Amino acid sequence: MFVNLTAAWCITCLVNERTTLSSDTVRAAFAAGGVAYLKGDWTRRDPAIGAYLASFGRDGLPFYAFYPAGGGEPRLLPPVLSPALVVEAIGKPAAAPALVAR
Repeated sequence: MFVNLTAAWCITCLVNERTTLSSDTVRAAFAAGGVAYLKGDWTRRDPAIGAYLASFGRDGLPFYAFYPAGGGEPRLLPPVLSPALVVEAIGKPAAAPALVAR
């Protein structure tokens, strides 16, 4: 699952959507990987989105997270995206769970 949190007033968000997230390269990678694309609009400062951002120690946009299908921690992407960066992020295998000594 790929999470895109955006707002109408976020110029960087709009540029990323037009140049990267809507690119044929990224759309094809999402389709090939069975990646669900979720978009949250924080234009009106929805408290639920604010709480989600805060759970990652963030208080602003843009915010991008990729949740691997196999589980594990989400991969946070930087504010400025490129098609290659997104394809690389979704193509990495999920991190193996840490072993706990008993």
